[in-house]
Amino acid sequence: MTIRKKEGLLRKSLLTGIISILLGILYYFIFHFSAQDSEQSGSLSRMVTEKCVAFMNVLSGAHWSDIKMAGLAEYFEHPVRKLAHFSEYACMGVLVYCLWNQWMRRGKALALLTVGWVFASAAADEFHQYFVPGRYASVADVLLDTCGGAFGVLCCVCVATLYQRRRRKTI
Repeated sequence: MTIRKKEGLLRKSLLTGIISILLGILYYFIFHFSAQDSEQSGSLSRMVTEKCVAFMNVLSGAHWSDIKMAGLAEYFEHPVRKLAHFSEYACMGVLVYCLWNQWMRRGKALALLTVGWVFASAAADEFHQYFVPGRYASVADVLLDTCGGAFGVLCCVCVATLYQRRRRKTI
């Protein structure tokens, strides 16, 4: 094996290790949040939404009353929760795509396999959530999570395509 091939293999192995660790951490958080009962989960969502509304109040300089901020937090709690799901699974899509991209050829098969993995992960998460008191499994959440993963994969494909085009121009 040449030195260049050894360096390439070492680089792939190192990236695989780093991405695997990040993916493990992400899975831990996803399943940890799913294990929370409805009261804990709702409390966390409310807290995050209240912080977002307070941040927007400061950023905009609007000086909203406490009543207005509470109303906005209540109004945006559901969209913020769904955006969090979408974002978690978008990160998963990026990480899984980057992990498998180290060892597989790029292309439609890699993208579809990654989205399939995200779908299976989302379904497993909802199945797990079904057994948590006060929580329920939702097909809509699986679809939303899968869309998040597909978005992450699409971002990777776009970045890789732009990188390849730019690289071809410089060569």
